[in-house]
Amino acid sequence: MEKNFERILYASRWVLAPIYLGLSLALFMLGIKFFQEVIHTIPKILEMGESDLILMILSMVDMALVGGLIVMVMFSGYENFVSQLNIDEGSEKLSWLGKLDSGSLKQKVAASIVAISSIHLLQKFMNIRGGDAPTESQLMWYVIIHMTFVLSALGMAWVDKINRD
Repeated sequence: MEKNFERILYASRWVLAPIYLGLSLALFMLGIKFFQEVIHTIPKILEMGESDLILMILSMVDMALVGGLIVMVMFSGYENFVSQLNIDEGSEKLSWLGKLDSGSLKQKVAASIVAISSIHLLQKFMNIRGGDAPTESQLMWYVIIHMTFVLSALGMAWVDKINRD
């Protein structure tokens, strides 16, 4: 009975497979939004101010970082928790594939979140004079939240270092 229970428990990891497939759909949706933004911006490029262009580019960089984060979580999570990816020898293979354990994946996710938060915070500061300017109180909370992400990432890295030593 115990052996059957353990087999069922071990097989339940496949419940994660559709979740990782869902992340690939999220990546596709992000790609659509990215190109929608590009198509929306191109006709206005000559009328845009420099700061508006920079904000739009930062938004695109933000989407690219989120996309990279999705790919990292999707592939590493699948390999770490479901099954090893079988990629043909002659095929193109990502250099980090199979090398990220759950601890290093957490660190990369935390670093990506800090980078995304940094871009978001920079956008808010660049928008201070714009029509969608945040209040002082809102800026304070953006900085507090960003610093929370930074401290969390540093704390996770520190704990991981302690565990490896």
